Amino acid sequence: MKVIVCIKQVPDTTNVKIDPETNTLIREGVESIINPFDTYAIEEGLRIKERLDGVEVIALTMGPPQAEEALREAISLGVDRAVLLSDRKFAGSDTWATSYALSKAIEKIGDYGLIICGKQAIDGDTAQVGPGISSWLDLPQAAYVRHIEKLSRDKATVERMTEEGYDVIEIPFPAVFTVVKEINEPRFPSLKGKMRAKRAEIEVWSAADVGLDESCVGLNNSPTRVVKIFTPPVREKGMILEGDISENVDKLTDLIRDVLIG
Repeated sequence: MKVIVCIKQVPDTTNVKIDPETNTLIREGVESIINPFDTYAIEEGLRIKERLDGVEVIALTMGPPQAEEALREAISLGVDRAVLLSDRKFAGSDTWATSYALSKAIEKIGDYGLIICGKQAIDGDTAQVGPGISSWLDLPQAAYVRHIEKLSRDKATVERMTEEGYDVIEIPFPAVFTVVKEINEPRFPSLKGKMRAKRAEIEVWSAADVGLDESCVGLNNSPTRVVKIFTPPVREKGMILEGDISENVDKLTDLIRDVLIG
């Protein structure tokens, strides 16, 4: 069984740059890291490999050539194989187009039992790509998974976080999971793993290699786009009322009335 872990290389939060023409992130030549939430997805894929025999863990990402660095880091942690989906035609793709392209790469990999993603990327915070992949591939999904309780080659019982607590659900494979940081503690790469990562061959696939419809990817073919980016205004200092409580209640009532009535 193949476990495919979708990861994303994101700009370091201290070094974010925006293209003023397209309002998209500048990724090439910018210091980047693996999306932090995706490190938990990698770790869970490796733990599944340790729990079940005959599991191959494959890291998949879409991005510019420099995204190969993220894949090598994944290999250093124990991932068996890495695939980079890279083509100028993908530039500016939104979450809809990105999930479509990744789904076509997953179809090319084939024989997958489970696809794992981090719950969201820190540069977009949409949490849409994982569910998008499940939609394109018509697979069941479990979002915000915090624990895999039972696991076999055919299905899993998982706890998924909700606003009120968590649900326990049984889900058949193949399926898509998005995981939260509560699910595990990511490991560090070993020296042996780092040496293996340096020698590893990264498979690079283009749009043509995965046989996708080029009218569904790229900035101009994305149904959503960023039209404006701005820095929120600095919040003004709040008012502190001091003194007698009963007097402050009256003052607060007057202030609220002034704001509501104008």
